[in-house]
Amino acid sequence: MLRRRLLYPLAVVLLLGQMAFAMVTTAVQQSPTIDEPVYVATAEVYRQQHSLVYNPEHPPLAKLAMAAGLAFVDPKLDAPFRVNQSYLGRHVLYEAGNNPFELMLAARLPIVLLTLLFGLVVLFFARDLAGPWAGLLALALYAFSPDLIAHGALATLDVPAAGFVLVTIWMLWRARSRPGLYLPLAGVALGAALATRMNTLAVVPVALLLALLAPAVVKRAPLAGLRSRETWRQLGLRVLGAIGVGLIAVAVVWLVYLAVDPRLRWTTPATLPHPGGLKGLAVDLLPFPQAYRDGVLIQFVFESRTFNGFLLGEAYRGALWYYLPVALVIKTPLGMMLLWLAGVVTLLIKKWIAALYLLLPAGVLMLVAMTGSRDYGTRYVIFMPMLLAVAAGAVVLIRWRWTWIPATALAAFVGVSSLLTFPYYLPYSNEAFGGTSNTHNNLHDSNVDWGQDLPRLAERLRTKYPGEPVWLVYKGSGVPNYYGIQSRNPLTVPVDQVRGLLVVSDSRVALARNQLKRLLDSSTPIDQVGYSITIYRR
Repeated sequence: MLRRRLLYPLAVVLLLGQMAFAMVTTAVQQSPTIDEPVYVATAEVYRQQHSLVYNPEHPPLAKLAMAAGLAFVDPKLDAPFRVNQSYLGRHVLYEAGNNPFELMLAARLPIVLLTLLFGLVVLFFARDLAGPWAGLLALALYAFSPDLIAHGALATLDVPAAGFVLVTIWMLWRARSRPGLYLPLAGVALGAALATRMNTLAVVPVALLLALLAPAVVKRAPLAGLRSRETWRQLGLRVLGAIGVGLIAVAVVWLVYLAVDPRLRWTTPATLPHPGGLKGLAVDLLPFPQAYRDGVLIQFVFESRTFNGFLLGEAYRGALWYYLPVALVIKTPLGMMLLWLAGVVTLLIKKWIAALYLLLPAGVLMLVAMTGSRDYGTRYVIFMPMLLAVAAGAVVLIRWRWTWIPATALAAFVGVSSLLTFPYYLPYSNEAFGGTSNTHNNLHDSNVDWGQDLPRLAERLRTKYPGEPVWLVYKGSGVPNYYGIQSRNPLTVPVDQVRGLLVVSDSRVALARNQLKRLLDSSTPIDQVGYSITIYRR
């Protein structure tokens, strides 16, 4: 009996252990992705200068976590005040005398830790819904998710924001039995989500609605009828409970900003447009610091622009409403999608109230994300493999004798698919779309090539192509020279002068036109690096 009782925690440790190993391995091997230098440098400004001046379009909480890791390596920060934030990131990593490998690992490890802790939330949430084996199944899907491993290993905001939304929903679920304890904790988690990314604002009305489903904190008396005084009293107490959740969330956001700068020294940029109308009024009414409200306005500026996209081999301008669902289908393991579907159907039939808690926030966040102007990756819906892993655990509620056999087989299929892509999790796609090596033919940007493979490229050129001339078109925030990559830009000379190795980031290949397209059309692909960079021979 004791041995059987030990098997469960051992399985949990093994699942999270392999996830930790995968994330730390990728964190060590990858160069900074496009967004990371800005976040890392901003985190160090928070730590040393207590200033909110950089990266105001994103709230500080996840960057404060990065700053906690950076404190162990104490980077030099000598950039001039108020420089461009992209320049600041490059300067701190490559020009100030710091070791970029050391800095990136120090900033990434707190996010790795948060990702593992959110895995425990998935485990306990699914246990609450359907028992211990549901928790283990949900954790397996979470721990083997290529998207969660890929982005959980990066110093970015996507996984922390989604994870705090997950915690919020879990606390609201538990508040149905102990509202006095879990409603305040739900408010703290909601505030943490809002203090990490502004897209989580979309979940606020959902969270407050779910808070109404919790019993009143004050003990209820038996209801005498729909119109009875006690009925209205209890309803009023529930409304007060929901308001309390909102007020605690607001307080958490203020505390996070005050933790960066106790004096809140923030000046609205003179060039920041105010949209006016209902949108502008909504921003002005937000009960958050001015820096937060201005950050929302900066996000509106981004969303008003037109960006390039790439889906299923076709480049385009603008945004496709169906981009994120299609990208999610491409990048989610097949067994995982089948278990998601089975879990959702099971919840709708056997435990519809739990489906409300999981599917309503997931649906609202998905719909909001689908209206975005940037078709850049499934990281914008990274909450899906979290919330739907919990839903998938509900398949154990099916009272068919052999249910565990297909469920275990599908989970094992997910694990094998995930392990086979190691350590190339960022460009993962499932077998139906050709696997990891084919992702660049269907998607671009953070789905496959986010500038992460400069160290691997340097090693490949040094060992396989020594002494050959290199022409490089790189998309990313890394500095190729730092890694020993000596190259020239082929877009600055006539096409007929480009001879030797043409090395191109796959995100640039996807959107190639004019001279780059002519170069690619007259070159022969001979090698791939990290499934994100293609080497051609000219």
